[in-house]
Order: sequence, then structure tokens, then C-alpha cells
Amino acid sequence: MPAQPDFLGALRRYWGYQSFRPLQEAVAASLLEGHDVCVVMPTGGGKSLCYQLPAAILNTQTAVVVSPLLALMQDQAAQLAQIGIPSAVLNSTLSAAEQAHVMARACQGCYRLLYLSPERLARSETSAWLGRVPVSFFAVDEAHCISEWGHEFRPEYRLLGSLRRDFPDRPIAAFTASATRRVRHDIVDQLQLRDPHKYIASFHRPNLRYLVHQCDGEKQPDLLLRALRKHEGANVIVYAPTIARVEQTADFLEDRGVPAVAYHGQMNSGMRRRNQERWTSDEVRVLVGTIAFGLGIDKAAVRAVIHLSLPKSIEQYYQEAGRAGRDGLPADCLLLWRKRDAGLLAHFIEEVADPGERERAWQRYHAIRRFVESRTCRHRQICLHFGQNVNWSSCAACDVCDPEADWLAPAALRPCEEAAAPLAPERRDRRAGRKHATESGATGIDSELREYLRQWRRATAEAQGTPAFVVMHDASLDDLCRQRPRSIAELRGVHGFGERKTARYGGEILDLLDRFRKGARAAPAPESKPKPAEETKRMLAQGLNFDQIAEARGRRRSTVIELAAQMVARGELEFDSSWIGPGRQAVIEAVCARLGSDRLKALKDALPPEIAFEEIRLVVARWRREQERQ
Repeated sequence: MPAQPDFLGALRRYWGYQSFRPLQEAVAASLLEGHDVCVVMPTGGGKSLCYQLPAAILNTQTAVVVSPLLALMQDQAAQLAQIGIPSAVLNSTLSAAEQAHVMARACQGCYRLLYLSPERLARSETSAWLGRVPVSFFAVDEAHCISEWGHEFRPEYRLLGSLRRDFPDRPIAAFTASATRRVRHDIVDQLQLRDPHKYIASFHRPNLRYLVHQCDGEKQPDLLLRALRKHEGANVIVYAPTIARVEQTADFLEDRGVPAVAYHGQMNSGMRRRNQERWTSDEVRVLVGTIAFGLGIDKAAVRAVIHLSLPKSIEQYYQEAGRAGRDGLPADCLLLWRKRDAGLLAHFIEEVADPGERERAWQRYHAIRRFVESRTCRHRQICLHFGQNVNWSSCAACDVCDPEADWLAPAALRPCEEAAAPLAPERRDRRAGRKHATESGATGIDSELREYLRQWRRATAEAQGTPAFVVMHDASLDDLCRQRPRSIAELRGVHGFGERKTARYGGEILDLLDRFRKGARAAPAPESKPKPAEETKRMLAQGLNFDQIAEARGRRRSTVIELAAQMVARGELEFDSSWIGPGRQAVIEAVCARLGSDRLKALKDALPPEIAFEEIRLVVARWRREQERQ
């Protein structure tokens, strides 16, 4: 271990950054000095560099990183390889031969970082094998998963307490973005951290504007469209509560001229990866996903995160909303919730079998209900929830404190007494600050040059089979457009260009910039694909069945049928009796005549069990259309 490690030199050499973010250097120093550490740092605060930097400096040892996310492990290892830090992933996606190869090389000290899942680390044979690896320290990512009081408790994380027993002399570092005081204490206890150095960053994200609005199911789509049009051309994440809502929302937006991609766990992995890549590389600006999306996604320039349902906890909301504005520029966090969401959460909580977990879930439920229903500053509520005391009560950056949010709520509902309230330090001239920040973020960036370089980045990433951000971060792309270097020496001054990345791409980038100066431009954008309704209608006309359409469109069968039913009800698609089993149409219509068509469940209960919901939905759509014609 170097007596006086050159942190800044390593930061510039490998990552191409000129300075540290708050706490990063102190955390790295604690680890190099052999201390246990507990780090709570918001999403986008640079947690991964806190353990990657000391691992890179300890060039004969290996830091073992515990992560629950396979995709995150692979992306981080790929990024480290790009900057010249040998790393590996050991998980179930590798063949037996590949796993044996990684394990053998790890024993030889060939890696600076080795990524494992908590399940893998808990195996007795893994502990025995790691005893032959020159381990420098352990880094536990998403450490809140170890606590029953955390919002994402995972029983396999509890087994990580064996690290202290099996490796008593190795430092252990715990990292999380969202942990209350109680969860932080539980992390320390469960991992048996010894007199840990604690680094708790502020939970106040002054560049984020929290906007919370209760609405009904009819108004929510309109509010979503208004929000997306307000952020037209910007990167946006929309969180939907179910897979069905993800697909329906993506189709709804596409049909209204808002290009969007879907992301959820039931998509095939190739399409899920492709949709994620289309969004991260700016090919499509809006991504609609379940809460599984976003963990480990290195996308700094997200201008809005929109939730379409009530989150299970403040911790969950803070983590997901925090994926907006990681570049430090203003961003909106919009929560459109319905009373029905609260009822569903309560229903699922009552179905939890374990009494202790049910009680903890109720506590989280009451906390998020207080958050959305209270008329006090959202930023203040979040800080107090996580145990951070603040001496202000108004922020000018939430729907409670900011009268500018007129597109979200009627002016009459906004408080008018805020002038007398203590203000957050960042409040001063906030609107001017927002305007300045947005303008300064775009200063000196030629949109044509950015698109030219972005197309090269996407093609390079596709050739390597890696995400675009692994080749070059958005911040690096923007700085490249501002500086337009003409030599390798000048390129080294661009944010994010360390020695290895400059050597790998420098000549090609300088050539691209030279060609742009001489008139080269990005290839024309491909023609936009048909809208979902048009595409579904065309495929049906071609004779494809619902299963074939679902496969071609990357949707579930139920989503395609729902879209077809909506078109039938609107008179845009002719009903086809072949969609329904023989004789069933008349049976369904007879029950509709008797009970009405408002409640599908009541119809289902009154019909023979072999008649499926999908058939009922399609016939009801035809029935309603016929009733309107009469």
C-alpha cells in the first residue's frame, strides 16, 4: 500500500476526471488505511468510484464487490476494462469453463475488482476459494438489502455476516443510496463492521423539483402527456406499477406521437437490452419501465422521472426519483398517484404472512401516505425521514413551495404563506438559477456535432456488445462538443478521457472532428415506425394471430388484445368472430344484455369458466360499439 497514494493522479489517469465529488476521496482513503466504512450517498453521487479507486491503486490485490444485479456487474466490469482496470464477473451467466477460468486467474491476483452476487458469496465453497485470492477488501453494494427495515430486504444478504467470520482482517465497506438511521445501524450490526468510518451525504437534492399530484385514472394520461411535452426532446423515465401498465403506457405514448420504449422483466433479454440501449444512447428519449429499471444505469442527463402509482416507501421513491438530474442540472420528479394505488398497497400488505414484515410494510405505507398528502415542503420531509435535520421549511423546488408548477395543480391550491417561512439556502433566485443552469448545460454544444458523435458512439458500442455509456458518458460527449480538441494532448483535457480511453479512441475521434469541420454530418434518422394501433391493425389484416403479433412487437398477448379491443370500441377495427371460441360470442353478448358491460369481473363470474377474460374483453368492445350505434 502506498504511504501517500496519489488519488488525484489515479483519478485523472484512469477516469479522466479533474476533481472528486464530495466524500469520494475521504472514503477511498479510509479503505486504503484498512478501516471498515459505511457510506450513504444519493443516486448519482459516485459511490462506485469510492471502491474502484482504492482497488485500482492496490495493484497486487483484489477488491471483492457484492452486487445483487447481474447487468450492473457486467456493465461496471466493461467500463473498468475500457479504462484499463482488470476486472471480472463471476455469476451464473458464465459457462462452467468460464467460471473456472475466472476463479483460477483470481487466485493469481489478476483482477483489481471481482464482482459476485450475495448468493454466490454465501456458498461455503466460495469462501474456501476466496481464501486463496489476495483480497484487499469487500465492498457491499445496495447494502440496505441486508436490513429487514430496508425497503428491499433480501434474505440472502443476511448471509453476508459470515464475511467478518471468514475474513476477520479484511476491511468491509457498505454502500447504499437510501437508508434511514435505523437501517444504517442495522447494516453496521449485520455486517459486524468494526468502528466504521461513516460517510453520510446530504439527502437534499436541490436541483430536483418534487411534484406530487393526486389524480383519477381518467386524468392521469393527460397529465403524463402534458409533462412529457413540457420535457420534449429530453430524457425521461416513466415508472409504471405493473408489466401490463408498462406496455399499455408505451403504446399509448407512441400512438400520440411520443416515441417511447418499454422495459420489464418478462421481455426477452435481447429486446430488453436493445430498448435500454436505445434510451441510453438517446435514440428514444422516453423509457417506460417497472421499478426494476434504472439500477446501475449511468445516464446523467435525465430531465424527468415520472411515477404513475404510489411507491411502497419513501426510500423507494427517493431512489427512483433520484435517477433524475444526476448531472446537477434542474430536473423534475413527478408523482401522479391515485387513491386506488393506496388501496392496492394496503391489500398486498395484508397478504404478507410474516407478522413482523407486515408491520414494517404498514409503517412504510403510512410514511409514504403522509409524504404525498402533507402540504409541507417535500424536500424537508425527505431529509427528516432519513434523519437529516434542516433549518428551513420552504425550498421553492416542490409543488408545495413553488408557485411555478401551474400545469400540475390549480393556483388556488398552492400555499400563499411561504414568504414568511425560512428558506433553503439554495432558494435564492431559484428560477434564475434554473434558467442559468439549463442554458449553461447547453452552451457551446453544436447539435449537429453531438448527433454526429452520438451515432459513432452507438455504432462503436454495438460493435463491442456494450452499452453506449461504457464507450463514452453523456458528460464526456457534451464536453467533447464544447472543446473540439485538435490533438491528443487537448483530448486528454476533455472530461472522462483518461489514458486508456484516449489511447483507444483518440485517433478516431480526432479524425471524426476533422471530418465534421470539412462538412461531414450524421446519417439521416431512420423513418419512424408505424404507431402501435396502426401496426397491430396491419398485422391482423395480414392474417397474423395475436400470439404472432405479440412476438413481433415485443409485447405480451394480453397487451395486444387490449389494444385491439380499444380499436374495436372506437370503431377503428372490425371485430373478427374468429378471435373467439365457437359459440362463445352469443353467450357473452347474452350476459352483457342481462348485466351490462361495465364490470368485466361480474361478467366473468356469470359465464362458463372456459370463457377467457380476453374473449370477454373483445366481445364487450364490440357490444359497446354496437350499443353506441343504436
